[in-house]
Amino acid sequence: MLETDLSAPVKSYLEGHGYQVNCEVKNCDIVATKDDDVIVVELKTSINLTLIVQATNRQTLSDSVYVAVPAPNKKSRHWRGVITVLKRLELGLLLVETNPMGMTVSKQFDPMPYQGKKNSRRRRALLTEVAERSGDYNIGGSTKTMLMTAYRENAILIAYCLSQLGPTSPKQLRQHGTGEKTTGILSNNHYDWFQRVEKGVYKRKFELPDGIYAIGLYVDSNKNEKLDTNFFGIPKEQFGFSNNAKGRFGPPSFESASFELDALKEISINLE
Repeated sequence: MLETDLSAPVKSYLEGHGYQVNCEVKNCDIVATKDDDVIVVELKTSINLTLIVQATNRQTLSDSVYVAVPAPNKKSRHWRGVITVLKRLELGLLLVETNPMGMTVSKQFDPMPYQGKKNSRRRRALLTEVAERSGDYNIGGSTKTMLMTAYRENAILIAYCLSQLGPTSPKQLRQHGTGEKTTGILSNNHYDWFQRVEKGVYKRKFELPDGIYAIGLYVDSNKNEKLDTNFFGIPKEQFGFSNNAKGRFGPPSFESASFELDALKEISINLE
């Protein structure tokens, strides 16, 4: 079991209790909010020192910090000692159990209110990040993968508008809903997506030259950066190709999926 396998059941559990849930927010695996209540959950496949350090660090953000781990096969003397340590550290515990019905989450105990000093600046940054995201596009416990942040969402929106509008000023972009950070995102150009054409005017930097192209894509549901297949090599994740081309025993030929690009072009691909 991977840390990312714990994300969906813990998220569903919290949503079932009326929380808005976002994954991978400011180094927190899971952040759940409801009114003024903020819950932080750290995911691990076992309780170890790394988890303890992460969880106690999150206590400067919230009184309600839980650790979530797979349920142990048996509750040994060592496990009872672990429970004692978590309670003394004022942390809560969620157990994720695999059964014939899927994965279920049970709360073992709630955290005690943290008596240490809170970091109000970090807490504000955490809540601002949650508020500015349009949805939850990450998986809790992800490592070595590109995360969708509020900043990246905003940059993608700006890039899309520039693709549709051509060279445009920040003021005109803001009129299309790109927000107050538009000028800063364009000038900082963190992702190297934008190019200043002249003073106060920007365009998309990445532009394909005219030519013949083919597109293949898939939905990387588990964020492992590859198309998962079964024993027979049949994809287990959604995929598709330009022209909705199909292959008999593998991907389609370049010729069947190719198209000519000589102007702004919109392509629809059906996923299977």
